[in-house]
Parts: sequence; C-alpha cells; structure tokens
Amino acid sequence: MSDPLLIYGANGYTGELITRFAVERGLKPIIAGRNENSIKEIAEEHDLEYRIFALDEKEKLDGALNEVAMVLHCAGPFSITSKPMVQACLRNKKHYTDITGEISVFEACAALDQKAKDAGVMLMPGVGFDVVPSDCLALHLKNRLPTATHLTLAFYGMGRISHGTQATMTMNVGRGGAIRKDGKITPVPAAWKTRKITFRTGSGSDRASLATESGSDAITKTGVTIPWGDVATAYHSTGIPNIEVYTIVPKSALKLMKLSRYLGWVLAAGPVQKYLQSKIPPGGPSDEERAKGKTLLWGEARDPEGNRVESRMQTPEGYTLTALTALLIAEKILTGNFSPGYQTPAKAYGPDLVLEIEGTSRSDA
Repeated sequence: MSDPLLIYGANGYTGELITRFAVERGLKPIIAGRNENSIKEIAEEHDLEYRIFALDEKEKLDGALNEVAMVLHCAGPFSITSKPMVQACLRNKKHYTDITGEISVFEACAALDQKAKDAGVMLMPGVGFDVVPSDCLALHLKNRLPTATHLTLAFYGMGRISHGTQATMTMNVGRGGAIRKDGKITPVPAAWKTRKITFRTGSGSDRASLATESGSDAITKTGVTIPWGDVATAYHSTGIPNIEVYTIVPKSALKLMKLSRYLGWVLAAGPVQKYLQSKIPPGGPSDEERAKGKTLLWGEARDPEGNRVESRMQTPEGYTLTALTALLIAEKILTGNFSPGYQTPAKAYGPDLVLEIEGTSRSDA
C-alpha cells in the first residue's frame, strides 16, 4: 500500500478506535481534525503524522488530500460534515468513505454517482455498523428470493452507544421516520409501526432450531420502525422497492418516539436541543463493554406470490464492527479493489463481505 489513508475526525470516540485498530493492523494513516491538542496527542501515542484543519479551510483540506489515496471520514453529524469532504474528494480525485447512517448522506452521494465515475473514484458512505451488516443481509435475502418486492430488516444492538451517536440521534428527534415505498423514500410518523421479531444469540449453525424458533438461543423483542440508512442503501444494493427497518428500544424510548410526533417541533428548537445535547455523557463503551457486547440482525424478503425467505445474523458489538469493517474496506480500496462511482458495501463487495469479520455468523430459515 504505497498511499496512506486520511482519517478525519480521529479524535472522536469511533475515530480514535478506528485509528487504534488501524495501527494494530500495520497501517500508518494520517490523522486529522480541528482540535489540535487531542489530534496531536493521538498522533504521538501511535507515532502517526497529523494535520489540523476545519472542513471550510479549503487550501489545507486539499493539501491533506493530495497526500493520500482515500479518506475515512469519522467526524459527524455527517448530514453537516459530509458535503464539504465529498466535494473535496471529487475535486482532488480521492476515494471517500465514512461511517454515517443518515439517509440524506447516502442519497446525496448516490446523486454524485456520475461525477465520481468521471473522477475515477469511489464514494461509499456507511462503511461501519451503519450499514455493512444490514446491507450484506439485504443482498443475501435478495439473492435467495430474486422476485422479492418487500424487504424488512431489524437489528438489536446489545451495548452502550457513544456521545457522537447520541448527539446525532438527539439532533434528529422530532423529524419522524422514513420507509421506502414503491421505490421512493417516504416520510412516516416516528415509531410508525411495531412488530415482534425473533433474533438468534447462538452461533447460527443450528438451522433446525432457527426454523422452528424452539432453540434456547432464540430471543423475541418488540421492534419499532426507524429511518435507518438501509432505507436508502438497501434499494441501491437490491432494487427491492419496499423497505422497512426496525430496531429494539426500551419502552421509555418508544414512548418518547411516539410523543415526538406531537412535540417534535419543541424538541427540535434551538434552546431545547442545546439542553438535551448538554445532558449527553461523554465518551462511549469501554474495551471491556465492547468485548461483551454483540449485535443481532434479522431480515425477511417477500414477493407478491407469497414466497418468503428469512435470515439472521450475529456480529461483534457495533463500534468494534464499525472499526473492523471500515478498515477492511479501506484495505480493499488501497490495494486497488474498488468500483468507481457511488457504491454500497454489499453492491461493491458482495453479501459475504461482513462474514470476513471474525465473530460474524449468518443463518437461513
């Protein structure tokens, strides 16, 4: 790998974790961000080069990009920060990846498909937990049922979330939900639907117990629809025109989601947002907490004739998975394994991409 990658936002919780994992894998990224003290500290700890600039400092941004082959963008909220970085990557003909889960970012990058092809670079937002495992599951289901017209995905993250993730979720409170209907992203009320979903907590090798749900490792939870990135990406990966995504939340959070239908404008107001953001605890899960955590996924595909397929997946904890999949994809790009234009993880690298991550298993019913 003759050209390094730039990790921007390396001082955030996930960015720092990715940087640490990168060094452990023998990579030597250039790290960057706005906060010189924290970026310098991380760089010195890992013996890395670093650059300090804000995304509106065009000259410094372009200078940093001219030193690398690609960017792994880790500074959210990506609905705000992705645009200047994507534009800079296109301008300088560099590959762009990020760890977003925001529908607007996926769709904005998809709209730049031709420009990316003309520049000979790949735009792949969502190279982390958002949305690698669910995107791979979506394409796997499509391959099992090529006639599918409806796709439903769900995930259950068994672990603590970081400050940055909570900040983005808080910023979007009151904006409602979204599904894909007849090929178009369609707004729906927050907590639009709920349904019972059975996950698997075992290795995924016992298909009989999976099919009957009689296995001791089956766990059933109530899921609620959310505007997850797969509403955008799964359509680009599979062509399935009707998509819903569910997650598992505590009952208190479900009540708040429903309440936001009526008080969303209050929750989105500047003073209220400032207060809510101030109450978010710093940092994220410890190494020990991440090691104990895991993520369970479920999905089904249906067609108009009543055919139906169902699959489940288990992966490492979300932040660990994000670091591993982001770096796995970065390594592929840096060795020349990429397709110019806008790509999703599964579309570019196939439904088995996530199975390259140790601790990931998939079962079919």
